[in-house]
This record gives sequence, structure tokens and C-alpha cells, in this order.
Amino acid sequence: MAWLLIDNSNSRTKLQLGDSDCLQDWRTVIPTGEMEEATIARLIKGIKFSGVVVASVVPEKELMLSGFFSEICPYHQVSSLSPLGYGFDLASPEQIGHDRLSNIVALKCHYGAPGIAIDFGTAVTFSALSTAGNFAGGAIAPGMQCMSNYLSSETAQLPAIEPEITLSAIGKTTVQAMQAGVVIGHRGMVREILRQLTSEIGGVPTVIATGGGAEFAAHGLPEINKIDPSLTLEGLRLLAERVF
Repeated sequence: MAWLLIDNSNSRTKLQLGDSDCLQDWRTVIPTGEMEEATIARLIKGIKFSGVVVASVVPEKELMLSGFFSEICPYHQVSSLSPLGYGFDLASPEQIGHDRLSNIVALKCHYGAPGIAIDFGTAVTFSALSTAGNFAGGAIAPGMQCMSNYLSSETAQLPAIEPEITLSAIGKTTVQAMQAGVVIGHRGMVREILRQLTSEIGGVPTVIATGGGAEFAAHGLPEINKIDPSLTLEGLRLLAERVF
């Protein structure tokens, strides 16, 4: 029997079926702001599963999901107390985002230690797996769209823009200058955080990118070894094997 895996992030919520072998083909994505009980009921109509595992960074939505699914089948919310398969080299693991916990489950299982998982979403999270195979901590920074939105909302004359790949740092228009600043600046931020994380972890960490913005954000960053868009959901699948 399959499990329903839910990655509830700030912008989008991903639902996918998985079993003891792999992630299955059934998958859907909805804007998190639109996720209500009626929407969930419509999306899963006719879908068979024996348990639900959720990684949520939106407390009010997690509360809704818990209330809805707990009446249907076994339900597990990822936390630092889940059977993650690794320890923590930090004092307060309960503060770590549940998506980051799930990312490290999949990172350790499929790519080994040491490693770094970068999740490109509304925020960019860097989660470090130590040479000993423990969650060592990491960094949290603004995502590219967040940086872009801030410029337009906090200034009088700068327009709203969509980040685009640019080859030149010399913008010839205001929009081009903003795109250069956001895209190249974001790339530089990611590169510097990676450089320092790598030096502190020791060894040669495998760097895996995931999240909705990974394909775009990883452009021009050879430091990233692989883009794995299903890293979080795969971590949830591995957890479901241990929980149910």
C-alpha cells in the first residue's frame, strides 16, 4: 500500500504517493494559500493510501492537515523526534524546519556524508550533513524572488521585476540593472555560503540542490553537484518506511 507524502512549504504544497520501493507517478502541486480541507478532499478523491507523512513550515496549514487526515488514517508530522537516521550537532534540533530534516534524510541515504542540501524556495536553506553523518546546522537566506520583491516594495522608483538569467553585470536599463543585481548577487551569496560551509564541515561534501527555484538558481554554480527536485518528498518516503 502507498503512503501520501506532503511537503507543505510557504509558496507551494506538493503531494505525492510513495511506497517502499520509490516515489509513485501520482503527484500534484497547489499554491499553499489555496490549500483548504475541501481542496484536499477533491485532490485525493479516489487515491488509495495507508498513511500520511507531512513536512510543514506553515503551522496553520499543518494544523488543518492534521485535523483532516487524522480522521482518515495514521498521520505523522516530521519533527526532530522522528526516526530520521541521524543525530544532531546542535543544541535545539526542535527549531529546525521540518523540510530541512526531510532533506537530510534523503541526502544521507542517497548521497552519503558529508553533504549539503540547498533548498531554493521563498527562503534559501542550506543544511549541512557532517562527516560523522549528523545534522550539523546550516544557513538561511532570502530567496531570489524575495530579494526582487523587496527592492520594488521598499523603494519609490524601482519596478517589480522577474529575475532572468543575465550574462552581464552592466545593466543598460533599470530593469536590467535590477536583474543583474538580484541574479548575480544571489549567485554570489550562494557561492560564499557554500565556500564557508564546506571549509567548516571538512572533507568534500556532495552538494544537492532542490526546491522550486533550484533549476534557475543553480545556473552558473558548478559547486552544485546535482539538482534533485524530489529530495524532500524522497526524505518523506524514507521516513514513512520507518514510521508505518
